[in-house]
Amino acid sequence: MKNRISDPDIELMLEFAQGSIPAFEQILKKYKKIVINVAYRFIQNRDEAEDIAQEVLLKVYNSAKKYKPKAKFSTWIYKITANTCLNKLRSKNNFQIISLEKPASLDDTKTRSENHYSRYTHPSIELEKEELKQIVKNAIQTLPANQRMAVILQKYEGLSYKEISEIMGCSTQAVDSLLQRAKQNLKKALTPSLNKT
Repeated sequence: MKNRISDPDIELMLEFAQGSIPAFEQILKKYKKIVINVAYRFIQNRDEAEDIAQEVLLKVYNSAKKYKPKAKFSTWIYKITANTCLNKLRSKNNFQIISLEKPASLDDTKTRSENHYSRYTHPSIELEKEELKQIVKNAIQTLPANQRMAVILQKYEGLSYKEISEIMGCSTQAVDSLLQRAKQNLKKALTPSLNKT
């Protein structure tokens, strides 16, 4: 195929389309945790994040035969994840209040244990940092769905405006606008909490 994007994950998907199960297993190994993390940050419920990940990976599995690479594989799978999360939220139609006792995200535990060995910090400072992190997570949950997804993709996944625009099906200017509005909304949401400290 002429002009095909050079991407080893695309090659794996095309191999899977030809019937290679090990190729799909490699995709699973690489992307399952990524998908769960995005879903968890968006929906803030571990069980639902697992369900979303299963749904996303099933969509990837089922689309193998008609898969045509038009973007990087990671962009394509992020797009499926973002749409699945947004659809899940629409179908729920009820926003839960996120409690401060919410469990840490899947990759927080590793960071905490690494910090423990890298330097000693007074427990009260660690607690304040954890509380602040949770306050920020809670504030992100109050954002409109599209702003929330843009923040998660940029802040937590480290994606560029161009990648986010491809995932969310909008221009880079629209992504910039979403993130600017999200920043303003977060500032408003965080000001009362930060003034207390």
